[in-house]
Amino acid sequence: MHMAHDYLATAPFDLRDLHHFHALAESGSFTMAARNVGLTQSSLTRVIQGMEERLGVALFERTTRRVTMTEAGLYLKQHSRRLVGDVDAVLKRMREEFTEARREVKVGISRGVTLAHLPGIFSASQRHQPEVFTRVYHQDSATLIESLDQRELDLGILTAPRRLPTSLEVTHRFGDVFTLIAAREHVPPPTTANARAWKSWLCTQRWLMLDSAMQTGRAIHAWLRDQGLEIEPAMELDSFDVIIQLVATGMGIGLVPRRALATFARRQALQRLTWKPRFTRELAVLARKERKRAAHVQAFVDHILF
Repeated sequence: MHMAHDYLATAPFDLRDLHHFHALAESGSFTMAARNVGLTQSSLTRVIQGMEERLGVALFERTTRRVTMTEAGLYLKQHSRRLVGDVDAVLKRMREEFTEARREVKVGISRGVTLAHLPGIFSASQRHQPEVFTRVYHQDSATLIESLDQRELDLGILTAPRRLPTSLEVTHRFGDVFTLIAAREHVPPPTTANARAWKSWLCTQRWLMLDSAMQTGRAIHAWLRDQGLEIEPAMELDSFDVIIQLVATGMGIGLVPRRALATFARRQALQRLTWKPRFTRELAVLARKERKRAAHVQAFVDHILF
């Protein structure tokens, strides 16, 4: 116990300082970070300088144009992020359960999830607990998983990952079937019964595809190769909804979730091209493993309609 007292008396920073450090690390701007944490720029500068002096290392490199992190700063950010997330999550839970603070669910949506998927995720929860505020973030899958692991999100919806951190679990899984689409006036393909002509036709088309840096994008490229097709996309995008819009204007063909077409207002501008076997993926809802999840978060999970 005496050792703990000695540490607290000589600690180089406290949780408030650490929070301010992370605000600057995330924004890369003293002006923006100071605004986010409610300090003046000079006050934030003094906080960071005090941390650096007590630690004996520089955390940031400052120039007239930008602020970048040093190696020591990156190390501190990486290894203290979970601590900040844990404290923020505990305080949030206390406010929601023991005060009159508005309850909130933070949900991360992968960019590979389409607008048509969202009603099944949000609509029932909004009906059953309209007083709960939902904050939605649009992230790539890797960032989303990291944010969940660091307690910065309550839930995440994304293509089911092959591996999960031990802190996370899957609450829902559902299949997502894809279909090949073209503009209504697009030159019709040969019958799929003639495999050689069909593959030749596919390889000559302008393909609009999901970014190959994204998990689903990589899976589509691998599936096409398994079908004996080496496709060079004309465009790569990070949204199936945008791909559908561009296909409808005649800019090419695309492989998109069948569900996504349900909310597209100009479906008459599209034609589905029959192609078997179909590409499918599995979407998943992820949450942190907890002995007892907050009641309003658990209710949100229970009302997901997949």
